Amino acid sequence: MALNIGIPRTRAAGLVDRFGRVATDMRLSVIDKCNLRCTYCMPAEGMAWLPQRMLMTADEIARLVAIGHHDLGVGELRLTGGEPLVRQDLEFVVSRIREECPVLPISMTTNAVGLDRRAQDLRDAGMTRINVSLDSLHPDTFATLTRRPFLDRVLDGVRAAAQAGFGPIKINAVLLRGVNDLEAPDLLEWAIDQGHELRFIEHMPLDGDRAWREDRMISASEIRMLLSTRFTLSPAPELRGGAPAELFEVRRRRQSPESPALGRIGLISSVTEPFCAACTRTRVTAEGRVRSCLFSHEETDLLSEMRAGATDAEIAKRWREAMYTKPRAHGSETVGLSSADFVQPERSMSAIGG
Repeated sequence: MALNIGIPRTRAAGLVDRFGRVATDMRLSVIDKCNLRCTYCMPAEGMAWLPQRMLMTADEIARLVAIGHHDLGVGELRLTGGEPLVRQDLEFVVSRIREECPVLPISMTTNAVGLDRRAQDLRDAGMTRINVSLDSLHPDTFATLTRRPFLDRVLDGVRAAAQAGFGPIKINAVLLRGVNDLEAPDLLEWAIDQGHELRFIEHMPLDGDRAWREDRMISASEIRMLLSTRFTLSPAPELRGGAPAELFEVRRRRQSPESPALGRIGLISSVTEPFCAACTRTRVTAEGRVRSCLFSHEETDLLSEMRAGATDAEIAKRWREAMYTKPRAHGSETVGLSSADFVQPERSMSAIGG
C-alpha cells in the first residue's frame, strides 16, 4: 500500500545551494554490494559490507524518493549501487517508488549480470531506462578489469534489456591506459550496430585501492583522438544543460558532414573538463545519507531521522540544508581532481553510489 495516500503536499523550496545551482537529478544507491570487482572501483578483497539493518527498506526508499520528487523538485531518479541487481527485492523497490511517484522517470545503472532474468519484470514494475557499465567486448580484457569472467552474462543482460523495451540503452565505459584504451573504436562500432548510446567516462579517483594515477587516465581529448581513426565527432545540436555528458553525433570518416549521423556518443570528463558549475545532482547512499557532491567528505543522515519519527517536512528541511552547503567544485572551492591538494574521499564509488 502506498504511503501518504490522500495527504496533500505543498511544494516548498527545492534543493538550492549557495551558488544558485538547483538539484533535480537524484542518484540513489539501493545496496553497497557488487558481484564484480572492477579495478577502478573496488579492491580485489576486503570490502566491509553494510549490515542488512543499515540498508533502507523498499518503503523507506519509496518515502525518501517521494519527498524528493513531490516536495523538493526532483525530476529524475537513477538507482545505483554497488550493483542494484544484487538486491533481491529490486522489482518491489521499483514498484513502490512507482506507486508514490507515477510520472517520475526511474533509471538504473547496472553491470547487467543477471539482468537477462529480470529485465522484463523491472520494466513491468515501472523502470523506464537502463545504463549498463561495459568496458570491453574482449573476454580476457573484461576479466582483467572486473576480476570476474562474466562478459557473456553482461551481454545476455544487455540483449534482454533491449527486448524488454529499454531503449536506447546507454553503455558506460571507463578506459585505462594500456588495458582497454585501444578498444575504444571497436566498442563504439558495437554500440552503433546494436543501437545503443555509448558514454566514455574519465577514470576518477574513487577506487577502493586508492591507486588512482593521472597518467593511467585516458582524457576526453585522448578519447576523441582514439575514435578519430575511424569516426568523426560533431557536437550534438541540443543544449547540454546540467547533463554530465557532452554529446556528439557520430559519422564515419568517409561520410559527408551533412549525411545522417550513425548515432551519438557522450564524453563525461569529470577530471579534465569538469562541469561542476552546472551540476544538478543530489546523491543518497544505501544507508540513507545525503552527499551533496560525489567527492564530498560530509554526509547527512536522513534514514536515522526517518526511523526516529521525523515528518516529511522535517526530512525535506534537513535535505535542503545538506544541499545548501554543496561545494563549488570537486569537494573543494579551489582544486581539481588532478591537483596535489585534492584529498580523495574515504569511501569508494561502490560505497557512495555512482
